[in-house]
Amino acid sequence: MNNNLEIFSYMEKYDYEQLVFCQDKNSGLKAIIAIHDTTLGPALGGTRMWTYDSEADAIEDALRLAKGMTYKNAAAGLNLGGGKTVIIGDPKKDKSPELFRAFGRYIQGLNGRYITAEDVGTTVQDMDLIHMETDFVTGISPEFGSSGNPSPVTAYGVYKGMKAAAKEAFGTDSLEGKTVAVQGVGNVAYTMCEYLHKEGANLIVTDINKEAVNRAVEAFGAKAVDPDDIYNVDCDIYAPCALGATVNDETIPQLKAKVIAGSANNQLKSAKHGDTIHEMGIVYAPDYVINSGGVINVADELNGYNKDRAMRKVETIYDSLLKVFEISKRDNVPTYVAADRMAEERIESIRNSRSQFLLNGHHTLSRRK
Repeated sequence: MNNNLEIFSYMEKYDYEQLVFCQDKNSGLKAIIAIHDTTLGPALGGTRMWTYDSEADAIEDALRLAKGMTYKNAAAGLNLGGGKTVIIGDPKKDKSPELFRAFGRYIQGLNGRYITAEDVGTTVQDMDLIHMETDFVTGISPEFGSSGNPSPVTAYGVYKGMKAAAKEAFGTDSLEGKTVAVQGVGNVAYTMCEYLHKEGANLIVTDINKEAVNRAVEAFGAKAVDPDDIYNVDCDIYAPCALGATVNDETIPQLKAKVIAGSANNQLKSAKHGDTIHEMGIVYAPDYVINSGGVINVADELNGYNKDRAMRKVETIYDSLLKVFEISKRDNVPTYVAADRMAEERIESIRNSRSQFLLNGHHTLSRRK
């Protein structure tokens, strides 16, 4: 995006509803709230705090991330639309209670059209400050009725999604005896490894953090390899759980896995890499579907958090992925395209039924006259 961007043209092209600029001189707040689509319900998406090179970069990030949340929330079966906030500033230096409270007042002013949560550069404590001004925030401290750390829930969703992908690739969703190569053993991946170990899967792990690797080796009898060697190990499933874009020109020729299923965001470096692995017959579980446990979890807070109910909803990631694979075969498209279609079909069906309802209501009123 360049500085000469015509914002309305861009919004029209990708069908955005609203872009809100928030400024508070006293606290130094400069925030952009992007609301992409509220067909399914209020827009839910986190607040990112980042030092952007330009205001145009910040606008582009907010818009891009908001659209991504529309698809993620729709694919997860949530009655929520997509939105995102970026706050321009250094999260290490520019935070203050005044800044987040000022931002909370802007969210309150949107009257429920947008609900926020934590994201890159923001924390639970920041959400608590926002919560002082508005109820339209999730991911707050457990004492305020929040769900707490979402990592275990996200991990459970990835595990369930991996089973669905295994069923598509191997004809059975049992992971017993399967070898899973896990790239990155952070909080989410470690809990995922627990589920896999309990089911009898063999684990190969790597991480730039040696302590994380050693923990997995000791707890699960995992085999450790160097970060560069994780792509070409003999395995059934490759689980990217750290950085994005690890499915790329360099790594694809090395992969021996029949399944790619992990918790990382933006796993494909570009769309063409999704096309390539599809042609190779590798079953890819689209990242924003398989890793949606976190957003499903925080969304449950909107109804008064109930862990059992949230976990039952997370289990539906399994069914969502089976539907993605079905659409992929139905339309003969890669699974990353099929996931988008699944989300779009859900939004479109609600939009159409709403239009029909309004039309019928109008006819009824006309007859009454």
